[in-house]
Amino acid sequence: MVDINIEQHFRSDEVPFLESMDGLVGRVQNEYRDLLTDFLNPRQQFILQTIVNRYEGVKLRFFGGFETSEMKRALIYPDYFEPQQTDFQVSAYTIDYPQKFATLSHGQILGSLMGSGIEREIIGDIITDGTNWQFMVKTEMATYVANQLDHIGKVKIRLKPVPLDQLLTPNQEFETVTTTVSSLRLDVILAEGAHISRHHAKELVEAGRVRVNWSENQRPDYELGVSDIVSVRGFGRIILVEVGGMTKKDKIRVTLNLIKPNK
Repeated sequence: MVDINIEQHFRSDEVPFLESMDGLVGRVQNEYRDLLTDFLNPRQQFILQTIVNRYEGVKLRFFGGFETSEMKRALIYPDYFEPQQTDFQVSAYTIDYPQKFATLSHGQILGSLMGSGIEREIIGDIITDGTNWQFMVKTEMATYVANQLDHIGKVKIRLKPVPLDQLLTPNQEFETVTTTVSSLRLDVILAEGAHISRHHAKELVEAGRVRVNWSENQRPDYELGVSDIVSVRGFGRIILVEVGGMTKKDKIRVTLNLIKPNK
């Protein structure tokens, strides 16, 4: 059971993950061996790092296929162990599709993967240079994924393995802003990051058009935390990078990464 003192710093819906990771880290400490996780989103990575920091003799490293990846696998290991890139078991595929006659999107690709019964934690980042698309996958599930996916929507595709040193340079524009907000509510952060009204943000959330860490969230009052990713089709993504102190006017200082949608 996780110490109640650490539980109180996280949301109630995060407690199962917290307890699962705490058990994993405990095993590494007790069994003196390394253990590898599924792909974790940035918020999960933040939680796991917090847990590992409480243990002696245990270290943690993340890898998702390339340096700036968002989804990463975590290797938890005894402090005498020196991890290699191959220990993370990350593979990648290029999506071969008729580019003259079809276009793909991040949402289409992820939707087709999920529709094939492939769980989100098996898949890492989905990247594009504007035309070509690639995605990361757990090496131990790579063959299964390739056998499951031959269409994205109505577009017939083929998956071709690609070495990690031949990945695309992601076509991604982002800016970092520091601002103040009245609260960490989902609708408040969305309104600030997307430059829309609070009312419009609330409507988008309640209509099921907003995802937090790639899961649909219809609660405008859902309180966000460090490393949460908010995504809305057409608006791109908002990452809550840092939560600072309060201003004299009782506003909360936050740092956001605003990532524009792929064109």
